[in-house]
Amino acid sequence: MQVVIFEHGAVHRTTRPLPSLNAGEVLVQVRMAGICNTDLELFKGYMNFSGIPGHEFVGRVVEAPNNPELLGKRVTAEINFGCGRCPACLKYDARHCPNRTTLGIAGKDGVFAEYASLPASAVHLVAEGVSDPEAVFTEPLAAALEPGQQVHLTADQSLLVLGDGKLGILCACALRYLSPNLILAGRHPRKLAIAAGQNVATRQGDTSQGMVDALLREFGRFDVVVEATGRPGGLACALDLVRPEGTVVLKSTTFDPAPVDMARVVVDEISLIGSRCGNFNLAGAYLRDRLVNVLPLVEATYPFEAFPEALAAASRSGAMKVLVEFPQA
Repeated sequence: MQVVIFEHGAVHRTTRPLPSLNAGEVLVQVRMAGICNTDLELFKGYMNFSGIPGHEFVGRVVEAPNNPELLGKRVTAEINFGCGRCPACLKYDARHCPNRTTLGIAGKDGVFAEYASLPASAVHLVAEGVSDPEAVFTEPLAAALEPGQQVHLTADQSLLVLGDGKLGILCACALRYLSPNLILAGRHPRKLAIAAGQNVATRQGDTSQGMVDALLREFGRFDVVVEATGRPGGLACALDLVRPEGTVVLKSTTFDPAPVDMARVVVDEISLIGSRCGNFNLAGAYLRDRLVNVLPLVEATYPFEAFPEALAAASRSGAMKVLVEFPQA
């Protein structure tokens, strides 16, 4: 099969044997995958990554020795695979298993390949009316919904989503159902217009400081700030905009470290909450019921054989979601 390898800051297409299946796994033929910011950070050296990346996808199950009910089904899958034996897996959340592997990120080959082996327990069926491009967004939409599962968001709270990239727009479009006072703030009118088209209130600023100053003048400090800028300086802006005893939910993962004024966090008694992956069933329901329209976030679709060009397009400043379509037998 054809696969993509990230290694030492370079991208290669090469041939690998079909993955062998461990007990409880299924073989999925990948139909479409998305390039996300985490993939771009891995390409730049985040986590010293080397291997087959990719974790946003939709595919069809072509082998399922122990799960024949999945054969032929269109699926996506969770990305964190716990060991199933440790206290984290048995008592609270396999996503935080200390021995976990993560699809296309750590210890498990990703989906920038024609086929991928996946635990059957991690697989989720894609609803009939959900298209392949929409299904690719299941994982990022789940992540966008996660702040609403972590924080008790009420209708009376003021909520700011900071950052108008793909994840910030998804957060705003998804969380608006929980917070009628939600504001999405960013720098790019074209991107903000995508959220505005889904009834999200937006504010635009040309610089980080200018945007912070304008938001403070108009709204004062916010009860909750979701930081989704994708930049190391995003946390400092979030701290400027959250009220004392407020909450900052952190969504950005960046190769460069983010400076934190911990004295300010302590004095103002601000809660910092890390937020990573989310619930796939919830995201699937949002897609099935058309609660969020993800298709305006798609910038371009490339064939798998043009993956280097797709990666270059996804790496351009301001790029939205770039999809990769795989040949089907």
